[in-house]
Amino acid sequence: MIVRITRSRFLRQLTLGILGLVCALTFAACGGESPTATVGNPAGGTGEAATTLRVGTEPAFPPFESQGTDGNLEGFSIDLMNAVAEEAGVQVEFQSLPFDGLVPALQAGTIDAAISSMTITAERAQAISFSRPYFKAGLAIAVQDDSSDVTSLDSLRNKKIAVQLGTTGAQEAQKIEGAQVRSFDSAPLALQELANGNVDAVINDAPVTLYAIKSGNIPGIKVAGTLLTEEYYGIALPKNSPNAEKINTALNTLLTNGKYNEIYQKWFGSEPPTLPEAAPI
Repeated sequence: MIVRITRSRFLRQLTLGILGLVCALTFAACGGESPTATVGNPAGGTGEAATTLRVGTEPAFPPFESQGTDGNLEGFSIDLMNAVAEEAGVQVEFQSLPFDGLVPALQAGTIDAAISSMTITAERAQAISFSRPYFKAGLAIAVQDDSSDVTSLDSLRNKKIAVQLGTTGAQEAQKIEGAQVRSFDSAPLALQELANGNVDAVINDAPVTLYAIKSGNIPGIKVAGTLLTEEYYGIALPKNSPNAEKINTALNTLLTNGKYNEIYQKWFGSEPPTLPEAAPI
């Protein structure tokens, strides 16, 4: 019996055949053992240490992380991360990300580390890991120059406060009774809101606020009272990161061979404080 195959039926069968061949090749490829990645670790956990670190940062936090007039990243954290990479014998590939997107990116394995003035906290340590502390900081309250009624957290009750999203300053502001908290994508935007008179205060990392005042970038503001907290920044890593030991070893070397002091002096013009081996959280 002769079976006639129409043109449309022939094309359908041909298409199915091609698809079957592609699937077979795909499954065969997937069945083999994948080579170890040399750039990063997509799983964000155990595995072989990277030879190129994908490092996330939010370049809106001078003098720690910012974008220079030439378009390149600059700041204390950038210089330190480059020095860590050189000491560890790896390359760095910086990726600019919003601050509140850094932890999710670490968890997803799309970056291998983050250096973005991130305070080591117990809450964050449940989701990610940290290197040893590399900077001693703390929160401060910024107000307008002519303000005299804000001197502490208690004096911020029922006032309007600007903060940066995802920061410890934002967490402190949420604890204040009756406070109207406005969140911004960066610290400079929050400080500018204060300079414009739209809020009563900003709770932010002290070094960044002091730098904004000293540089004149945000005029008409001052720091009120003393530091609210004692905090430490760390290089953030995925849980069980294979790069943790290499990064910590490099940091320890920089802290003892004078290179850390050199970078600190460049950006802050003073001797750095003594850092603990672990943050007291």
